[in-house]
Amino acid sequence: MVDNRYATALVIGSVLSLLATVYLSVAVGTQHWYQYRSPPANHKSSNASELREDFINGDFDEKAYSDTMFRLNGTLGLWWRCILVPAPGQSHWYKEPDPKMATQCVSFTLPQQFVSKYKEPGNHNSGEDLLRTYLWRCQFLLPLVSLALVFLSCLIGVCACLCRSLTPTLGVGVLHLLAGLCTLGTVCCFLAGMDLLHRNSAPLSTDGVDGSLGWSLYLALITSPMQMMAAALFLWAARSHRKNYSRMTAYRVA
Repeated sequence: MVDNRYATALVIGSVLSLLATVYLSVAVGTQHWYQYRSPPANHKSSNASELREDFINGDFDEKAYSDTMFRLNGTLGLWWRCILVPAPGQSHWYKEPDPKMATQCVSFTLPQQFVSKYKEPGNHNSGEDLLRTYLWRCQFLLPLVSLALVFLSCLIGVCACLCRSLTPTLGVGVLHLLAGLCTLGTVCCFLAGMDLLHRNSAPLSTDGVDGSLGWSLYLALITSPMQMMAAALFLWAARSHRKNYSRMTAYRVA
């Protein structure tokens, strides 16, 4: 028999875990981790069309796609890189003063996620930047590990329900704690990697470009404490129930 306090803690922890999983999945699948705001003149420059063409169909090059995002209101995610382009149907002969814009995105392939980063972006002769390379790899691996840990904890929770025991809940709490740390590590790796990229690239202020954090990153940042709170509830319920059960057993024996 489970005490009402433990049942309430398990229900709240399960709800937090479900919400955190949804939030993290949305954050991983969207591209608004970091966004740039560039002057409108950049979209009207003579080489804007060439930049868009190279961004969409050109070879994968960190400096090339970074410069294009700097100039054309780009957004960056864990699996996507996007820019603003004129919406389909816009006339090539008549230039509207305020044309409609649409987002054009290109996904990072799995091999591209493991490509080495260089001390000078785009310059292969500058030597590999190991710190940026592993920060980039960790920022897309850690959220996948976090989701895998939550999925494993769900399987353990189902087994606990079938066995009518709170003992496996201790493992569920530990897995959620590790998942929360992985999610937090994802955000830290992304922020550190972007800071190093901007230091190694031309300063954004030289072209009047403004960079800011996007809502996808904040969504991932909210996920981490939710997973840790769920972990705390699961651990408390498991440990408290175990101590209470031990005292009841000792009392009956006595």
